[in-house]
Amino acid sequence: MKLTFYGHACFEIETKGHRILFDPFISPNPQAAHIRLDSIQVKHILLTHGHGDHVADAAEIARQNDATIISNYEIVSWFEKKGLKGHPMNHGGKWKFEFGTAKLVNAIHSSSLPDGSNGGNPGGFVVWNDEVCFYHAGDTALTLDMKLIPQVCPRLDFAILPIGDNFTMDYQDAMIVAEFIACDTIIGCHFDTFGYIKIDHEAAKKAFADKGKKLILLNIGESWSM
Repeated sequence: MKLTFYGHACFEIETKGHRILFDPFISPNPQAAHIRLDSIQVKHILLTHGHGDHVADAAEIARQNDATIISNYEIVSWFEKKGLKGHPMNHGGKWKFEFGTAKLVNAIHSSSLPDGSNGGNPGGFVVWNDEVCFYHAGDTALTLDMKLIPQVCPRLDFAILPIGDNFTMDYQDAMIVAEFIACDTIIGCHFDTFGYIKIDHEAAKKAFADKGKKLILLNIGESWSM
């Protein structure tokens, strides 16, 4: 399994010969100016919610790869009207795709699409196959619903959690999430992109280490494997 960070909440996961992409916000992000969209080759794009900083490049990347967009019903319907392929889901449901099983789980946030259309309810994804199991929380607050994940999904190898505060939970709340989901390896997202979500990297990593957990903060374009 190989994970590559493209900034903000965008990650590419390569597993079992398949590549999937989460929440592509690359071309509008000055920090990701060195990432070329045409270098991203994926067949599935998973969108946690409809905000522009999570869906900005979804259509272009989907078109250039003939990829399928996986998200809630409202978001998938919006992209299908643009001529793109989609697989609609809703909270609590799961589906077995080529890359593995994906389950749509709850998140607490807001969601509207770039043109103001209804983005449905925000969510996160738990994805697993016989190589790896991980959780991408999307944008969310701390919620007790996260305690259900270990009860209904395989044991997590790692989780991608927002830690930037202001629009989502902060890293202190993310440490509580790590306990709720029984996961010791956390990859941070949704931090440093805007002034509102700048964080102290060393303080965040130390706080996790003091709890016996590992917080990984990748540079844009950097990969991590397990």
